[in-house]
Amino acid sequence: MNKESEEIEAVERLGEARDKIVTELRKTIVGMEDVIDEMMIAIFARGHCLLVGVPGLAKTLLVSSLAETMSLGFKRIQFTPDLMPSDITGTELLQEDPETHERRFKFQKGPVFTNLLLADEINRTPPKTQAALLEAMQEKRVSSGGEDFKLDEPFFVLATQNPIEQEGTYPLPEAQLDRFLFNIMVKYPSHTEELDIVRKVTGDDEPDLKEVVDTASILEFQHLVRRIPVSDHVNNYAVTLVRATRPDAPDAPDFVKNLMAWGAGPRASLNLVLAGKARAALRGRCHVSIDDIKALCLPVLRHRIIPNFAARSEGETSDTLIAKLLDEVPSDEKLLGKKAS
Repeated sequence: MNKESEEIEAVERLGEARDKIVTELRKTIVGMEDVIDEMMIAIFARGHCLLVGVPGLAKTLLVSSLAETMSLGFKRIQFTPDLMPSDITGTELLQEDPETHERRFKFQKGPVFTNLLLADEINRTPPKTQAALLEAMQEKRVSSGGEDFKLDEPFFVLATQNPIEQEGTYPLPEAQLDRFLFNIMVKYPSHTEELDIVRKVTGDDEPDLKEVVDTASILEFQHLVRRIPVSDHVNNYAVTLVRATRPDAPDAPDFVKNLMAWGAGPRASLNLVLAGKARAALRGRCHVSIDDIKALCLPVLRHRIIPNFAARSEGETSDTLIAKLLDEVPSDEKLLGKKAS
């Protein structure tokens, strides 16, 4: 079997694993198809997610169920105003050797040393504590006492925010938000879904979730995603989309110049393409399409662009502006080539 055939077979295995994971999650989760899909894309793209939704939408249940089906270690931190950085990363404890009676400091690892970390209501803790988590997310390690401690692999952070209560919160700065691959909006279930939830949760059945993949397979699939090829045309479309969000760009659409205060940086282009690779692979495909990029624009861009006062006064949001952008930027290869030149 040649290398190309091996890659195709590996992508097919990833697609099959995705279907099995979704089947297991259906034992506990009703609806939330897009949320599940985007979370799995983020995991296999080695990214982190910011989940925005009101309380009671089963966000914690979804994360813990996903961790169980993927054999991932799971820990949850409830962020509060008095949470300290050491409550996340760990602390130095003075311990005595029972034989020599010598005292020395030993690093006690915090809850960040896990595979899947749920940071509940991350905007309720002060910036210093937020920064400790975000630094660990970026560097994949924790420093203490002049020594570095590597985080477990794979490592994935899901941070939640409540969009309703803003009093007593510490909103994440734009530079910190940019470190999240996706900003996922969790919406209310439909009437049919809510009816299914009521029937399922109020019953006496205890769902038995099965492990579908192990950590070694996840790491292997993460490397596979990186090897998915992307055509120049698709790369060009992703970059053109992101550059069109910048109001100071000479070729930005007029509505962007009039309604946006700030656009997305180069990390958005990288994340669009990388997430597109993961989306294609999870669907059993060995190539990234324009549709993959379009489907991921909302979660990748909505926390990276800032509407100005005029936009907000007209009722425009990040999502509506992104929808306009998708209509404005051509996806045809010839038109894109002219725009680039």
